Amino acid sequence: MVGDRALLLFKSSPLSIHLPIFSTFALPNPSPKRSSSPRPLSNRTVKMSSSDHPEGPPPSSSSSSSAASAVDFLTLCHRLKTTKRAGWVRRGVSEPESIADHMYRMGVMALVAPEIPGADRDRLVKMAIVHDIAEAIVGDITPVDGVPKEEKSRREREAIDHMCNLLGGGSRANEMKQLWMEYEENSSLEANIVKDFDKVEMILQALEYETEQGKDLEEFFQSTAGKFQTDVGKAWALEIASRRRKEQ
Repeated sequence: MVGDRALLLFKSSPLSIHLPIFSTFALPNPSPKRSSSPRPLSNRTVKMSSSDHPEGPPPSSSSSSSAASAVDFLTLCHRLKTTKRAGWVRRGVSEPESIADHMYRMGVMALVAPEIPGADRDRLVKMAIVHDIAEAIVGDITPVDGVPKEEKSRREREAIDHMCNLLGGGSRANEMKQLWMEYEENSSLEANIVKDFDKVEMILQALEYETEQGKDLEEFFQSTAGKFQTDVGKAWALEIASRRRKEQ
């Protein structure tokens, strides 16, 4: 019975709400007394400021341009997810990792590595993320492809310049280019460490493919032997080699 009465009151009430989309909302008139039946709402409206908008203020033209540049850049980076690492493809590995897979685990390596005196962990993680980013354009060029080292470097430098321009320049693009150049030239402690992570990640992946797919990937271990520059790189490489011996 109570529900039926409430429904009758609702139907008979002159309730009206004036709610223009996105710009206004209705406020009720203050009521000096409590009433047993609904009072009509006022048609008064209050303008909403941009900060009241549920999605925030509309973007400025400069922020729209920045967003477009970022999305263009990220769309290009999609190729890192779809381009398979050439060495594994050449050796017939089933479902080989992508360039992005390789870069991701290197970023995790930088994150979990022990403290290294003089090394900046944030720069290590960033460098690991960007060290192969030019391959979104040039692909994964390996030593057996017959491309001279100087030509490979030239192609990759052009690619990183293009990607930084696509991003719209600025501090983030400059930082990315600087980190990439340091890695390419092996010109800092962080670059030494990330160079070692690059080799460590490769031989760890080789061990995993040997274990999972019964491959013999000795050549990848031979290509890195004696080339580690840092204590952490040497320690991790020795641990991987020890595990490999146990499985053979």
